[in-house]
Amino acid sequence: MGRTYIVEENVGQYLANISLQGKAFVSGLLIGQCSSQKDYVILATRTPPKEEQNENLKHPKAKLEVDEAWATEHANQVSRMLPGGLLILGVFIITTLEMGNDFQNALRRLEFAVGKSMNKKRLWNFTEEEVSELVTLHICSSTKKILCRTYDINDPKSSAKPADWKYQSGLLTSWLSLECTVHINIHIPLSSTSASYTLEKNTKNGLARWAKQIEDGVYLINGQVKAEDGDLLEGQKKSRGNAQATGHPFDVRVLTQLLLSSDRRSTATVQICSGSINLKGAMKCRAYVHSSKPKVKDAVQALKRDILNTVADHCEILFEDLLLNEIPPKKVMNSENEFHILPHRVFVPIPGSTVTLSDYKFGDESAEEMRDHFIEMLDHRIQIEDLEIAEEISTACVSSSMNTEPSLDNTNDEQPKQPIKTTIVLKIQHNIGVIAACAVAVLAAGISFHYFSD
Repeated sequence: MGRTYIVEENVGQYLANISLQGKAFVSGLLIGQCSSQKDYVILATRTPPKEEQNENLKHPKAKLEVDEAWATEHANQVSRMLPGGLLILGVFIITTLEMGNDFQNALRRLEFAVGKSMNKKRLWNFTEEEVSELVTLHICSSTKKILCRTYDINDPKSSAKPADWKYQSGLLTSWLSLECTVHINIHIPLSSTSASYTLEKNTKNGLARWAKQIEDGVYLINGQVKAEDGDLLEGQKKSRGNAQATGHPFDVRVLTQLLLSSDRRSTATVQICSGSINLKGAMKCRAYVHSSKPKVKDAVQALKRDILNTVADHCEILFEDLLLNEIPPKKVMNSENEFHILPHRVFVPIPGSTVTLSDYKFGDESAEEMRDHFIEMLDHRIQIEDLEIAEEISTACVSSSMNTEPSLDNTNDEQPKQPIKTTIVLKIQHNIGVIAACAVAVLAAGISFHYFSD
């Protein structure tokens, strides 16, 4: 038995309104949430066409060739906009009748390209209970016939499996939301032995330990620790129409472990570093779960993933901005001391729903630019007044210091004169790795001497 996809009726109307306008095909993404038995599709967005592709796409009888790199880049951009709990579930393609025989191979290649790209950038992994299938939806523009299939993206040799595609009204309003503000102070050493790595790769490797803390953290939901297998709505007042789905969000606090428990051994590691990165600030995170029998573990998992995605996306977007401004990451790594303001998160609701998507805004970007980017990526009308900036806009502080005196706990780091309340700052510090390594070695020797002398 194949998977069942419960689809918001607005998605069906959106797909029906897409016109090929002389093109051989139109492709795009399907967005929603997975569950053990069925998936929920609440949004579809077409991939923006390339101008140079327009002439090549006006020949319906030509071989169907999808620009996988362009479609994958669109998927990467859209994935940044998704809060916790929402994922790219698959792809759709609308073709002419003459193209019907060629769509399957092209759609399969596109599916695996998108899936591989999504898995590559994540700081988290799917659990064993979660499915690794993505859906492919083919619509014939002439007959309006729909063919829905799934592929296991973890198995390159997997064959297509049939799936059910069922429309349902009111799906956009059947969601519960969770919100939290996470304060971070992450120290990432840049190893000298991996000097050939890019700044981006060094950062991702360094975030792995922090990601483990988030995964192992304790999550208080409305001030309470709830059993993982318990019902998220347990203890909540129920009213007609399931008002919980459109009411106030669940307030979540994240508690991370600072010290190892007594039954675990700790081993010091001496590492020679060429510098370090400090990420400091506060982030507003959101997650959504469908209101049909929501489990606590599913809600917490969705919020964890939004926290991890948000930090990774902040860093990735900053590196892209440095490249666009012709500041190579390696040059940043070789600088003495620099501060960079990371982009602020901006939320906007899906039309007709309380579910919000997000984007990232640098200080010099206008509201009109943000709206236009939402429209370009999502192909849905967005109003400027609906934009919600999660953090206050603060002035960027870029400083340079020749003082190389190290500080192991970084308490003497140069800070901006004006306090930045809700800003995440990327600070590059150099030439402290060797001295820090020596300090650890001396401390270890002293402890050993004291132990054996006793």
